[in-house]
Amino acid sequence: MTEHSGGGGVDWNAEAATFDEEPDHGLRDPEVRRAWARRLREWLPERASDVLDLGCGTGSLSLLAAEQGHRVTGVDLSPAMVERARAKLAGRDAAFLVGDAAQPPVGEQRFDVVLVRHVLWALPDPGRVLRRWWGLLRPGGRLVLVEGVWGAFGISAEVVSGLAEPLGGCVRVERLSEDSLLWGKDVEDERYAVVVTGD
Repeated sequence: MTEHSGGGGVDWNAEAATFDEEPDHGLRDPEVRRAWARRLREWLPERASDVLDLGCGTGSLSLLAAEQGHRVTGVDLSPAMVERARAKLAGRDAAFLVGDAAQPPVGEQRFDVVLVRHVLWALPDPGRVLRRWWGLLRPGGRLVLVEGVWGAFGISAEVVSGLAEPLGGCVRVERLSEDSLLWGKDVEDERYAVVVTGD
């Protein structure tokens, strides 16, 4: 959920204390929470799977995935964010690592899903990053990329789907701007998910 250190020069350790106050970050509003849970059920496999949540922030999406029976590994560059995620998912089948989403510190481990929200736009060379993330998947795995364009920041669905095409999977774009429940308000900017599924 949190952007890479390149994301507008934001100090994410300093932001950690108030990060969850945004409706789509903390998912504290029951309707917003249900809206994200519903989307995750559509995007993630029905069977219990290994999910890698990159740029996991305080772990809100990780928690939803864990509640749906998945095993979660979260990675975030900010130690303060990781600390909050660990507290939020204490006692669940989840592990959180401090590291760069572009080069996750997971060694040879492979996953059924790589889940990334609002991170790709801030990374240099997103095409290369997508190839790296695709390589972290088991056969038949899937990338779930939630991104958008916010004024001068972001990356368009057209660009992301174009970068994903050469991976060789099936690429699907879902428009999310009109689903105000996801954001806790009406939004006019471009928000979407690109889901790339393997064989």
